[in-house]
Amino acid sequence: MAVVSAVWLMGVIYSVFYLVPPAAGLGYLVRIAFFHIPVAWVSVLAFLVSAAAAGQYLRTRQLRYDWVSACSARLGLSFCLLATVSGAMFAKLTWGAYWNWDPRQTTIFILFLIYGAYMALRSAIEEEERRAVVAAVYALLSFLTVPFLVFIIPRMYFSLHPEPLLNSGGKMQMEPVMLYVLAAAIALCTALYGMLLAGSVMEKTIATKKGLDE
Repeated sequence: MAVVSAVWLMGVIYSVFYLVPPAAGLGYLVRIAFFHIPVAWVSVLAFLVSAAAAGQYLRTRQLRYDWVSACSARLGLSFCLLATVSGAMFAKLTWGAYWNWDPRQTTIFILFLIYGAYMALRSAIEEEERRAVVAAVYALLSFLTVPFLVFIIPRMYFSLHPEPLLNSGGKMQMEPVMLYVLAAAIALCTALYGMLLAGSVMEKTIATKKGLDE
C-alpha cells in the first residue's frame, strides 16, 4: 500500500507541474488548488467521521468509537490547518496579503477554533468515560456548524476566493485534465487520511491493551 501511495503521489505531483495548464486569471498559481482543495475536502470528511463515530459511541458506549472520533478530529484539525496555510499562501500571491478576513478565510478560521477547543476539552477531562461522553456530544454539535461554515456562509457574501471547480451557477470551469488531476489528488489525500486514521486507532488500541495487561 505504501508503494502504491508513493507512486500515486509522484504521479499527481508530475501531473500538477507538467500536465495542468494555466488557468484563466490565475495562471500557474492554480497549482496550489491541487493541494488546497484536497486537504480542505479531507478536513470536512474527517470531521464527519468524527461525528459519526461520536454518535456510535453514545449509542453503544464502546470506547473504540471514542478513539476513532478523537483520532479523526485530530487529523481533521491538521488538514484544516494545512488548508488555512495553503489558502494564506495563495492569498499572498494573488491579493498581496496572507490574511484579508475574506469570508472563506474567516469561516475556516472559526472552524479551526471550534475543533481546537474540542482537543482542549478532551485534554481537560481525565476520567476516560466522562471524557468520551462529553467529547462525543461536542463532536456532534460541532459538526452541525461545518456545512454552514464551509458551504453556505461563504457563498452569502462577496468573496475574492476563486471558484475553479464549480461556480455559483453550478457549472464546471476547469479543463478536463485539471478535473482528472484534481480527482486523483483528492483520492490520494483521502487514502492518506484513511491510512493515518487506521494507524492512529491501531496504535491507541495496542497501547490500551498493553496497559491492561500490565
